[in-house]
Amino acid sequence: MLLGIDVSTTGAKALVIDERGEIIASATEEYPLHTPRPLWSEQDPADWWRGVQGAIRRVLAMPGVSARDIQGIGLTGQMHGLVLLDEAGNVLRPAILWNDQRTGPQCEEITAWAGGLKRLIALTGNAVLPGFTAPKIVWVRQNEPTLYDRISHILLPKDYIRYCLTGEFATEVSDASGTALFDVGNRRWSATMAGLLEIPMGWLPDCHESHVVSGEISAIAAAATGLIAGTPVVGGGGDQAAQAVGSGIVRPGIISVTSGTSGVVFAYADSYAPEPDGRLHVFCHAVPGAWHAMGVMLSAGGAFRWFRDTLAGEERVAAAAAGRDPYDLLTEQAAAAPPGAEGLLFLPYLTGERCPHPDPNARGAFVGLTLRHGKGHLVRAVLEGVSYGLRDSLELIKGLGVPIEQVRASGGGARSPLWRQIQADIFGTELVLINVTEGAAFGAALLAGVGAGVYRDVREAVDAAVRVVSSTTPDPAAAQAYEALYPLYRGLYPALKPTFDALA
Repeated sequence: MLLGIDVSTTGAKALVIDERGEIIASATEEYPLHTPRPLWSEQDPADWWRGVQGAIRRVLAMPGVSARDIQGIGLTGQMHGLVLLDEAGNVLRPAILWNDQRTGPQCEEITAWAGGLKRLIALTGNAVLPGFTAPKIVWVRQNEPTLYDRISHILLPKDYIRYCLTGEFATEVSDASGTALFDVGNRRWSATMAGLLEIPMGWLPDCHESHVVSGEISAIAAAATGLIAGTPVVGGGGDQAAQAVGSGIVRPGIISVTSGTSGVVFAYADSYAPEPDGRLHVFCHAVPGAWHAMGVMLSAGGAFRWFRDTLAGEERVAAAAAGRDPYDLLTEQAAAAPPGAEGLLFLPYLTGERCPHPDPNARGAFVGLTLRHGKGHLVRAVLEGVSYGLRDSLELIKGLGVPIEQVRASGGGARSPLWRQIQADIFGTELVLINVTEGAAFGAALLAGVGAGVYRDVREAVDAAVRVVSSTTPDPAAAQAYEALYPLYRGLYPALKPTFDALA
């Protein structure tokens, strides 16, 4: 058996699978998120550790699970978060999370210190964003200098749990890639970036490939969790890289598109090729010697949820009376409208945007409304607008020379047959569903299997556990219609940007 642990923003998950990828047990323990000021986002690492202990103890108590049968443990979790420890390993302050927005000025400073965007991309493969780790460190130095002077170790969220489990200060390449302190092309910490930011290299943990064993369960952790002391713990992966392993995105040509609250497009790459303008994240993959390109849009399924909550009161009442999902009632109306919603376009930038437009001032918009348009047209325009936004990332990935042969869909949006068809038509490629729905924790468990010797490598692990269960192919007529409309969609943001800035 293999154990995957996911330290997400909402809770800690423990997932036990067998060697064929069958799920044996799963448990989640929630913990709070704190927003002490507007745009700030923090959590107490002690809450993560309590959540992990609880989730592990719950799965170990489930039928068919024994701690002695756990052959390896893999870790994953929210990326970019800053955990600061003193010399004794004590947490110095609440962790500053991936979605914290306080560090805009520090991002500008870091870009200038590096010599501009092009130089920054040459050093780290990416632009620096407020979510990343390095600007958080600079913020602490500038705003909490007394605390800063006590720092001895810097860890990412899942790696703090590794420390709790093993006593080791370690990380792995996929998570380290999102710190803005990592030389992504050469898969090692960037001494140049650390020097520019005056961050001691000794604060940074040892960095391994994702499948490498980076510690063993300590006696203290065994007593706290019920695990067996000496059980190997592998590097694991940042949540997106681990989810990609769990979705089988470990070969060229296979792309994942996740339509959750946000939208993520993730592509495997055999070679390192940063996007010249930093509009995509290019990080090390959890597959040794491989990389991935990733585009993120902030409102994907979240845009559809906004429509449901704001404009679909009638459908919510009807769905409750009939015991149905209001989303199903809305997509039934959308299915009656033709591709293109009779000239109605929707920009899904309801919370600003990240890719391909890193613009917090970007806003949502319906464009092309007429008296002919009804609610079904509006719903279809939302589904199409999100799909166009995801295609933006696919086009950037194509620009890096990455082939796109098959798209694997996941997230809440993937449950809708209509939305899957719209995405297949707009992407112009096959869209498939797989047998795995457990996400990052599943991929972390597979990585544990590689480190423990259950599988020879990551691809063998994926082949043993991940299978395609259904396929949606593009409709030629709809695909042609969308191909004509896509340039119009792409023209909306530059045309409306001055208005967005003025409104903000």
